[in-house]
Amino acid sequence: IEQVVYPAWYSTPLTDVNTGAVFTIEENLGKVILVETLATWCSNCLRQQGEVAAFHDLLGERSDFLSLGIDIDVNEDIPLLKGYVQKHGFDWLYVVANNAMIDEISALYGSQFLNPPSTPMLIIDRKGNAHPLNFGIQGAQELLDSVMPFLDESVS
Repeated sequence: IEQVVYPAWYSTPLTDVNTGAVFTIEENLGKVILVETLATWCSNCLRQQGEVAAFHDLLGERSDFLSLGIDIDVNEDIPLLKGYVQKHGFDWLYVVANNAMIDEISALYGSQFLNPPSTPMLIIDRKGNAHPLNFGIQGAQELLDSVMPFLDESVS
């Protein structure tokens, strides 16, 4: 049996800023996960999250899909991020990254992932492979076109 080695950040306990629930990427493998690194001061991030919200409307409710916003600004914390998310009405998972996670994301996917204005996003497929998307704001339809092939893949 092939043993897949996942990045360490997949097993980092993450706290959902809205509910306080703790989860990991690893326990959500088998789902398709859209990940965006962001900061609350970033106007491009806010525009991108507006597109993510519109993308959710296009996609509809799916039990095999997750959206995850990861705040990678070391000066920001859970109360700040929670206020931001609630103010804008974003209803998906948001977490604040720890330093080890921030460093690993940068090492794996490039330092651009620590530059929120470039709106870095990646898709984690059902098998746990990460697929970085192009930098720059992705429209709702572009996101749908990027995500659907992964949703259409079976786990086996």
